[in-house]
Amino acid sequence: MEWPVGAIWHSGFYCLILLLHFAYRVASNAEGDALNALKTNLADPNNVLQSWDPTLVNPCTWFHVTCNSENSVTRVDLGNANLSGQLVTQLGQLPNLQYLELYSNNLSGRIPDELGNLTALVSLDLYLNNLTGPIPVTLGKLEKLRFLRLNNNTLSGTIPMTLTKVMSLQVLDLSNNQLTGDIPVNGSFSLFTPIRLALLGAIDICSMYTY
Repeated sequence: MEWPVGAIWHSGFYCLILLLHFAYRVASNAEGDALNALKTNLADPNNVLQSWDPTLVNPCTWFHVTCNSENSVTRVDLGNANLSGQLVTQLGQLPNLQYLELYSNNLSGRIPDELGNLTALVSLDLYLNNLTGPIPVTLGKLEKLRFLRLNNNTLSGTIPMTLTKVMSLQVLDLSNNQLTGDIPVNGSFSLFTPIRLALLGAIDICSMYTY
């Protein structure tokens, strides 16, 4: 029995729609899973994450989450939310994330290397927390990053030379940490105008911006 060409075309088109819908749901669920992993790793005494329901198709209806027209997460705004706990590696699974705002909380532990996978990131604000360990060298892969504020933590080690390759950087604040070594002066760092620098064998203050 031969199938009419029109029927075959419509059947194939319908299958394509189903496959695209399935792919969309998988991608949306992956982003929801990533954010839910963050939620489960945090103490939230003020219930600011109460709307983060992992059973929903995507996280675009959650408070403090913004999505684009394709229902992919572009912003996470959780500054000054009285959250404590540690960041999770799954945050690196948000391919369209542009703004990660987690400043003024009680976050501890290290900054995950996986944040270097957020190639769409424009702003990373983790200041005023209790983060420790080094600044990940992987942040040097964030070619669109304009604002990097990690000040007022307990970060240690040196400033990664990879950051000098981020030519989009406009604001860099690493002040009030326990960083050591010299401040790079090449690459994007050559464009910075120092606001205040105090070098006493270690970097006590490093806060810079570009015109």
